[in-house]
Amino acid sequence: MHPEVRSEVPGSCPLCGMALEPVQFASDDNEENPELKDMTLRFWTAAGLSLPLLVVAMGDMMSDGGISNVFSPVGKTLLELILATPVCTWGAWPFYVRAVNSVKNRSLNMFTLIGLGVFVSYTYSVIAAIFPSWFPHSFHAHGGQVALYFEASAVIVTLVLLGQVLELRARRRTGAAIRKLLSLQTTSARLVRADGIEEDVPLEHVKKGNVLRVRPGEKIPVDGLLIEGSSVVDESMITGESMPVARQAGDRVIGATVNGMGALVLRAENVGSDSLLARMVSLVAQAQRTRAPLQQMADVVAGYFVPAVIGVATLTFVLWAVMGPEPRMAYAILNTVAVLIIACPCALGLATPMSVMVAMGKGATNGILFRNAEAIETLSRIDTLVVDKTGTLTKGKPGVTRIIPVNESTENEVLRFAASVELASEHPIGGAIVTAAREAGIVPLQPDGVVAFPGKGVRGLVQGSDVAVGTSSFLLDQQINVDKAALGDSYTKGGQTVVYVAAGGRLRGLVVVADPLKETSKEAIRSLRNEKLRVVMLTGDNPETASAVGSALGIEEIHAGILPEEKARIIGELKAQGRRVCMAGDGVNDAPALATADVGIAMGTGTDIAMESAGVTLVRGDLRGIVRARKLSRLTVRNIRQNLFFAFVYNTIGVPVAAGILYPLFGVLLSPMIAAAAMTFSSVSVIGNALRLRKANLTE
Repeated sequence: MHPEVRSEVPGSCPLCGMALEPVQFASDDNEENPELKDMTLRFWTAAGLSLPLLVVAMGDMMSDGGISNVFSPVGKTLLELILATPVCTWGAWPFYVRAVNSVKNRSLNMFTLIGLGVFVSYTYSVIAAIFPSWFPHSFHAHGGQVALYFEASAVIVTLVLLGQVLELRARRRTGAAIRKLLSLQTTSARLVRADGIEEDVPLEHVKKGNVLRVRPGEKIPVDGLLIEGSSVVDESMITGESMPVARQAGDRVIGATVNGMGALVLRAENVGSDSLLARMVSLVAQAQRTRAPLQQMADVVAGYFVPAVIGVATLTFVLWAVMGPEPRMAYAILNTVAVLIIACPCALGLATPMSVMVAMGKGATNGILFRNAEAIETLSRIDTLVVDKTGTLTKGKPGVTRIIPVNESTENEVLRFAASVELASEHPIGGAIVTAAREAGIVPLQPDGVVAFPGKGVRGLVQGSDVAVGTSSFLLDQQINVDKAALGDSYTKGGQTVVYVAAGGRLRGLVVVADPLKETSKEAIRSLRNEKLRVVMLTGDNPETASAVGSALGIEEIHAGILPEEKARIIGELKAQGRRVCMAGDGVNDAPALATADVGIAMGTGTDIAMESAGVTLVRGDLRGIVRARKLSRLTVRNIRQNLFFAFVYNTIGVPVAAGILYPLFGVLLSPMIAAAAMTFSSVSVIGNALRLRKANLTE
C-alpha cells in the first residue's frame, strides 16, 4: 500500500491494488471490517459454485462417462456457463476494477495479471460455448468439442478470493496491538471540583488543569502530575516493563496505566490527542503505512516484472499456437493464462508491508515506537551509538547519592535537619534532599524563621536548634567550623554537589547531591558494547561530571561542555567517516543531533520536540529499549529478506514451468488452477512468516 494514497472509504490502493490501511483504528476488536465481509461473501459464493462446476467439468474423468450419461454436451456446456458466470463476473469484479485502475494509473501490478488472466480464459470460454462454429480446427479438442476453461477461471477466482480473505484477516491481526492500546483507555474520570465536590465525568470532558481523583485499582484516566497520595502503578501495558513502579506527589503518571492500592490525586496535563497513549497509537498507525527502503527495491522490480510477464505470456501464446501439439490454440490459451496467474506478484507485494506492520505492533507492546519503516531498517545497520548524558544515561534530576555524618551524628539526623529547613525550598537540590528523606521514611519537621541566601544556602530553627544548610563558604559566614569539609572535595572534583549541614553551631554532616545514573544504564551500555557498537557520550555538562559518568558506565569516548549545534556537528563527522550513527537523547538541545543521525532515539520521558525529531521513541526512557529495538529491527529485516527471497524464487521457477518449459522433456504442463493454488500458497506463506514476528522474544 502506498502511504501517499488517501481515501474516505475502505478499499484498495489504485497504484498497487493492495488493501488500504486505516488511518484511525477502532478500539472494538470485534468491529466488522466491511471489505473483509465483502470478500468473505464473494469467496464463499465462488466456492459454492466452483465445487459443482468442477464436478460437472471433470466428471467424465472422475467416473467413466458419468456426467455425459446425465447431461447432453449442450446441456453440460450450458450448466458450466451458468455456474461460472457469477463467479467470473460478480466474484471477480474487484480484481477487474483494480486491473483497470492499474492501467489507468500506469502502475501495473498483481491485479493486472489476475484480471487479465481470468478475463481472457472466461471470455474465451463464453464465446466457445455459445459460438463454437467460429473457431477453426486448431481450437477443437479430441471429439470435436472446443475446449472450455470455465472451471479453471472459476477456481482461479475462488483461490484469489481466498488469498484476499486470508490477507485481510492477517492485516487485522497486525492491527491488534493498536486496538489493544486503544482498549486500555478508560471511558470516565472522577473530577474534583473547586468546591470539593467529586463527580464522574466522561473522559472527553476532562480539560488540562482539572484535578482528578484515582481510587485504588482504577485506571489513571489521563497523563498528569500527582499532587497528593502515593501508590505503585502498573505501567506494563504502556512501557512493556512488568514490575509496578512507585509513584508519589511530584511524579508524573501516564494515562491508561493501573493504580495499585493507594489513593491518588492528580492534575491533568495531557488530554485527548495530546496524551502519551494517543500519540503512541498515532505513531504506530502512521508507521504501519510507511514503506521501507527494501520495499522500494521490490517496487522497482515489480514495475519491470509485470510488463515482462505480459511479454512472456504473449511469447508463450505465440510459440504454443505455432509449434504446439493439437489443439494448438487451446494449449496456447491454457499456458498463457497459467503464466499470467502464477506470475502474480502477490507475495512480492506483501513481503515488506506485512513484516513492517507486525513489527510495529510488536514494538508498541514493548514500549518501542517506530516513526516509520525506514527507521526499522536503518536501526538494524547502525554501528555507532551516540548518547546524551542528562536524562538519557542519568535520571535528569538531582538526587541524594550519599550522606556523610560527622561529629558523632547519624545519617538520619543529617538528612532530617537538612530536609526540615529545605521543606519549603523551590530549589532542585533542596527538593532532592526532601525527596530522599521521605523515601527513607524520615518525616521532615516544620521549621521556623527560615531565611534563604540565594546561591549560598538556607537557615532556620528546627525544634529550637539553629540549622544551616548550604555551601562550605556559607557555613563559614555563619561562624561554623568546617574543618572536616575536605571530606567533600573528592565528590566536588567528580562533578557532584556537596551540601554542608550544621546544627547547634556544629557541622553535622555532608549531603552529596548529583544527577544519578538510571538503574538500567550500566546494563544497557554493557549489552550494546557486547554487540560491538561504538558508544560515544556527548554532553553540555562539565568534563569532571562527564568523566565520572563515563567511568561508571565504561564509556571511553566522551565529548563534554559542548553546545547543541556541536552535537550535530560531531555526528556529521562520524557519518563522514562512514559510520552508521544512532543518537539517543531526551531534551530540546538534542533535537538537532537526533535529526542529523541516521536514526534518532528519543526517551519517552523527555521533551516533545525530541520525540518529534527522532525515528524511534522509547516510552519508558530506558536504554535497554535500544537493545530490544535493535533486536526487533534485525529480526524484521531478516523476515523481509526471507519473504522477498521466497517471492523471487517462486516467480523465477513458476513462470517458466507455467510457460511449458518442461513439456518437451517430461510432457508436464501446469494447469491454471494449479497455478492459482501455488500463487495463493505463496502469499499465505509470506503472511505466515511475517506473523512469526509476533512471537519474537526481545529480552533474550
